[in-house]
Amino acid sequence: MAAIEKRLLVPARRRALPPAGFSWIDRRFVRDGFLASLTSSESLLYFFLVAVADQDGLSFWGDRRIVATLKLSDAVLEQARRGLERKDLVRYRAPLYQVLSLPDAPSTSSLASITLRPANTPTPPAPSNPRALGDVLSDLLSTRPLRTDQDPQPPPGSRAF
Repeated sequence: MAAIEKRLLVPARRRALPPAGFSWIDRRFVRDGFLASLTSSESLLYFFLVAVADQDGLSFWGDRRIVATLKLSDAVLEQARRGLERKDLVRYRAPLYQVLSLPDAPSTSSLASITLRPANTPTPPAPSNPRALGDVLSDLLSTRPLRTDQDPQPPPGSRAF
């Protein structure tokens, strides 16, 4: 198998650190299974908190503003926040959120819902299956309300971008 040459596709649009603000996502978040252990609302809240947090992982966005921005209900926000706290990714003490450094591994309770399958094996739809990051971000950037895990899934092979 030939190695892929890594080069900028649009050099004029190379990402750079912004003059103000700070955020990053540790590659381990995907590689070590943390993302796979989250529900779609937990993923959405986590990525949002990472984006708005300072260099210490702190954010003081209020619930009202978060639900309006993310198009979530108060109950879904509360459930996502509690899930992230249970999974040791975030701490919340009103009015502050802190995105924590990643633990050594996803918590065993969050891994219980992950089933490893051989490549190209379709995943059966289930309410607890995480959604693709592209789908979550598409929903965040669209004007329609956020889909939930109970919404019908697109047909296999289609991409909802």
